Amino acid sequence: MANVSHEIRTPLTVLAGFVETLQTLDLDPEEKVRYLGMMAQQAQRMQTLVNDLLTLSRLEGSPLPGAGEWIAVAALFGQCEQEGRSLSSLLAPAQPHVLVFDHPTGWELSGAPSELQSAMSNLISNAIRYTPPGGRITVAWQALAGGRAEFSVKDSGPGIAPEHIARLTERFYRVDRSRSRETGGTGLGLAIVKHVVQRHGAELKIDSTLGTGSTFAIQFPASRLRTTSIKRLEEAPVAAPDGAPARPATAVP
Repeated sequence: MANVSHEIRTPLTVLAGFVETLQTLDLDPEEKVRYLGMMAQQAQRMQTLVNDLLTLSRLEGSPLPGAGEWIAVAALFGQCEQEGRSLSSLLAPAQPHVLVFDHPTGWELSGAPSELQSAMSNLISNAIRYTPPGGRITVAWQALAGGRAEFSVKDSGPGIAPEHIARLTERFYRVDRSRSRETGGTGLGLAIVKHVVQRHGAELKIDSTLGTGSTFAIQFPASRLRTTSIKRLEEAPVAAPDGAPARPATAVP
């Protein structure tokens, strides 16, 4: 509760300061427009925070989705790409990120479509927010051994130190708090991802190297997947290139 109060109080304090400035100072029209724009940003931040809190509350209080319904992975990718490109244009209009979406075909996921969409979009949103303008972000889907499959988001951002990885899914935990606030992050995105992943019997994997970038991946069990293609899901994972040691990603509990 203390964290929630702090996160709400901060934009409220900023808004109150802007209102007082507009009421007491004789500003020219251009300055007024600038202040109103900053007020709109703080109001949007509060709205996003409240929406994320409501999403978390719903996830924690609702029953597991069970079999759910089948949705084409390509449809999820399409929505993710639309949202991702819009966010990149907003945060880095002068030098948008290089966004690469490797759209899958013939794959379907079962579960709660809105939850799956939210989890995927949150991973892409985080990558965009923490990757410098012009950086590269790759969103992919691949078959794994045992009939499983993986959704992954790889970025060329600053990377994350090992001591932070285990705490990334905690509410309001931020590696770089100032950067998160600058880009409108609430500190709840990965907490939402964690709940969605657990509710669908999947796993969240994180692999990161400081100065190089990070890869966040959701590995779905075979029970949540089906394919309409002739090839079934018995394909083995792609082997690492010769001489490239395989470094296991960290599984987040």
